[in-house]
Amino acid sequence: MTAIPQEPDLIDERLLLGTGFHESERDWIVRRLASLGPRLRSFDAVQIDLEISIKDRDSAGQQVTLECWVRRATRLHLVSTSSEAEVDTALNDVRTSMIRQVDDAKTRTEPRNNRALRHPQPTTES
Repeated sequence: MTAIPQEPDLIDERLLLGTGFHESERDWIVRRLASLGPRLRSFDAVQIDLEISIKDRDSAGQQVTLECWVRRATRLHLVSTSSEAEVDTALNDVRTSMIRQVDDAKTRTEPRNNRALRHPQPTTES
């Protein structure tokens, strides 16, 4: 039986750990953000850059920021932040917000079920 090769995990491949996170936390963070991966698969993986950072960790003003850049004809820069006190809850918040933003961006830029928008009709001139 031949095994089907797994495609590389998009989040793990494209995520940069910014300020406040340690490389030892990478697997845990990738697992927390995993449900964002399917939303980003409609873009070419090399077009996507992700960065997550945390400011003032373990203090009252802690803030987790997840940024997503999609390089295409019109470049997207999406930013999601959370001020939750627990890091795992903050990661869930930024993931959920980013999923919503990616879905909204795709809806605005990709014609769905509208053939006229996807394939402009040729005009006839008299």
